[in-house]
Amino acid sequence: MIMVGLLGCGTVGSGVVKLLEKNQEIIAKRSGDSISIKRIMEMDLSKCLELGLDEEMISQDFEEIVQDDEIDIIVELIGGIEPAFSFIMEAMKKGKHVVTANKDLIAVKGRELLDTAKENNVDFYFEASVAGGIPIIYPLKQSLAANQIQEVIGILNGTTNYILSKMSKEGRAFDEVLAEAQALGYAEADPSADVYGLDAARKIAILSSIAFNSRVTLDDVYVEGITSITPNDIEYAAELGYVIKLLAIAKENEEGEIQIRVHPAFLPKNHPLAAVNDVFNAVFVQGDAVGEIMHYGRGAGQMPTASAVVGDIIEVGRNILHHISTRIGCTCYDEKAILDIAELNAQFYIRMTVTDRPGVLAGIAGVFGNNNVSIASVLQKTNDQDMAELIMITHKVREQDLRDSLTVLKGMSIVGGINNVIRLEGVER
Repeated sequence: MIMVGLLGCGTVGSGVVKLLEKNQEIIAKRSGDSISIKRIMEMDLSKCLELGLDEEMISQDFEEIVQDDEIDIIVELIGGIEPAFSFIMEAMKKGKHVVTANKDLIAVKGRELLDTAKENNVDFYFEASVAGGIPIIYPLKQSLAANQIQEVIGILNGTTNYILSKMSKEGRAFDEVLAEAQALGYAEADPSADVYGLDAARKIAILSSIAFNSRVTLDDVYVEGITSITPNDIEYAAELGYVIKLLAIAKENEEGEIQIRVHPAFLPKNHPLAAVNDVFNAVFVQGDAVGEIMHYGRGAGQMPTASAVVGDIIEVGRNILHHISTRIGCTCYDEKAILDIAELNAQFYIRMTVTDRPGVLAGIAGVFGNNNVSIASVLQKTNDQDMAELIMITHKVREQDLRDSLTVLKGMSIVGGINNVIRLEGVER
């Protein structure tokens, strides 16, 4: 029997307990042996007792678990950097295999953890750290290993996707929909990690490291959130044939440089990711051999995430039985340059308020032309007798050139304000 030590019996931890119990027979057949939880570390005893677990299984002391020679696999589901990092490091040095769902930890300490796993000849699996129950890490490392991955684009945060979906369907403001998402439990009381893009940034850092075989950390990711998106932006996007999504984007150019960014984007309505709504997640991958593929499903939640965790436990169990630990370890063997966001070449949506009189558009176009920014289309919406709103889509331009143009425009008397600037994505499919 393969014995598991579980750290944390919260939402995902309790899902792991339920799934191992519910599907124990089929799991034993698929792994080659029975898999059982021997001990659980949990400070809140009631969480474990509610699952019908024996009180003798529960501990508040990590040492009781890591020092147990019968435990083969440590499953870390407490989250955060510390004490999770110290627990995992100690476990691996004791010869324990480790499974985790901790995206924060992998995005910051991934290399050190993978190196430690290799040094101690143990497995370190983390499928559940990205996109919940959607398989993506294993496919990138295994099924797509023959490909040169050209891009990975994901909707990786269910909270922000729910908010943008509701804003699009109902024309409501961000603050109002956020409050509703919090009331329904889709958003945390402190939603900053979601709405400012940090959750998605951690996930794309992990996927980028695997896809491009070069270490990417959270600090390498350019991040913008969705707090500036208004019903007007969504309305104009629809009028122009787009939807607005918070995208996590990783691409490699012909020079071998990689760009890693998270931000709202105008996405054509015919793009596969455009139809991903509500709390669902999806990851769109393009490889030189496989072409375009997309993984879609529930990116969070108790049982979807538990599915990924238990899948890793089964795989580690197989490795133990066949004495082939560390078969799939760290794949970051390159050191690729990361492209600064200012060097990005992209199309942009620009919404600005201007004085409504003859010659204004010509003056604005002149500023853009002086900075190598070419305008592809313009809409004008009259606000009142004196002011109008201009909605522009640029041709592909260098981001720094656009920024230089906007700096000049902000100082002009004819410009009342630059209301929003959003990149376009997926236009050249």
